[in-house]
Amino acid sequence: MEPSAGPDAAHPATLGALRGTRWERLAGRSVRDELRANLVALLQRGDELFPGVLGYQDTVVPAVVNALLSRHNFILLGLRGQAKTRILRQLVTLLDPVVPYIEGTELHDDPFAPLTLEGKEIVAERGEETPVAWLAREHRYVEKLATPDTTVADIVGDIDPIKAARLGTRLGDERAVHFGLLPRANRGVFAINELPDLAGKVQVALFNAMQEGDVQIKGYPMRLPLDVLLVFSANPEDYTARGKIITPLKDRIGSEVRTHYPETVEEGMAITGQEAWTAREEGVVVPTFVAEAVEEVAFQARLDPRVDKHSGVSQRLPISLLENVVSSAEQRALTLGGESVARISDLFAALPAVTGKIELEYEGELKGAEAVAREIVRRAVGQVYARRSAGLDPAAVVGYFDEGNSLRLPGAQPLGAWRSRLTVVPGLLGLAAAVAATEPSGGDVAPADLELVAAEFVLEGLHARRLIGRSEESGYAAAEPAEAGPRPRWN
Repeated sequence: MEPSAGPDAAHPATLGALRGTRWERLAGRSVRDELRANLVALLQRGDELFPGVLGYQDTVVPAVVNALLSRHNFILLGLRGQAKTRILRQLVTLLDPVVPYIEGTELHDDPFAPLTLEGKEIVAERGEETPVAWLAREHRYVEKLATPDTTVADIVGDIDPIKAARLGTRLGDERAVHFGLLPRANRGVFAINELPDLAGKVQVALFNAMQEGDVQIKGYPMRLPLDVLLVFSANPEDYTARGKIITPLKDRIGSEVRTHYPETVEEGMAITGQEAWTAREEGVVVPTFVAEAVEEVAFQARLDPRVDKHSGVSQRLPISLLENVVSSAEQRALTLGGESVARISDLFAALPAVTGKIELEYEGELKGAEAVAREIVRRAVGQVYARRSAGLDPAAVVGYFDEGNSLRLPGAQPLGAWRSRLTVVPGLLGLAAAVAATEPSGGDVAPADLELVAAEFVLEGLHARRLIGRSEESGYAAAEPAEAGPRPRWN
């Protein structure tokens, strides 16, 4: 039995004690009406809906609110990593904190309107002494990941011959059924993720139970007028191209809500910053231009023609990438001691967080996941550098390398060891200081360290824009003519 609130003055323990309370007035109120009433109250108070779900305030959230106000079953359509499951799980916050049910009933029968024969018999036998328990809202949410091997028995139920024999009843009796997930979600929310993966016969049983209130189990027709809100999630490619959601079920889904990836880098950074685990014992600090480059990687991957658009690029990519960037900086701090500041080079050390999150088209497969990921990271750094360096003139830095000079910045060295190398490049530290000045004030990075990290960012940005070259052997050097081509404007 699910945990429930214990009996007290606010939670009567019998049907008689429950009479005269608000619960008697609410007898027969459906889950959809309950969700609607609580949602209306939240809207009137101006409370936040779906806390922690960012970037959807003007798009997805209003559509979900409309569906709930309309008392619709609804489906969230979106690619992976678009917070679909998080939204569905937060629907329980719109339910009452607790609701009464007849103690001992499998389907949490309403004491004033029992659904099952079991509940009706208890009320008929015990009357006002019918025992009442209280079901917490977090236990009124049932979730199932649809898989091809999911059966009608899993969702609706199956005949239990042993149960029938023990009760001395026929197999077609409701009391002989071992109920599945959908009936057990009675008076709550039932969510199915990846709906198209359900077999057609399971979908038929699902919509029969949710709409007509009847179902056939092993050939025995049964009435199941359940009180449940059904919500679903699916990939839009599965939903439209593969066409695996049967038409009668589509017709009974009241609202179709499309989710999306963050529309701006700032939105993405807010989501990634909220979700990524960055609080390490070493106290790693991530400059904002590094965090921005991390997020830009996801945006560039979604635009790259070598990445499969049907699969999408999950928001988990920048989250995992940021965590690996922090880990790279943490590892350096543990082995070298001293500062623990994330660098642009840590993005390249964190490539495994990218390669595992992208599905490649044929052209990308030929080139290889690591090579594609490296190019995406490089392009992302170039985009961020272009935004951060507007109005700055890197001619002196580019000219230094065009004269045949080179510069190596060994990653296995503390930042302080870089300064003597960086000062020989004319104008580099000046550009770095200008980029560092764009950082929010009051950060935890020492200005001298931030300037050195920004210098590496400038060099990598110039390389990404093909103004200078870089190789594993010689480090930063003049751009190869074939690689550089027509050089872009400085700003």
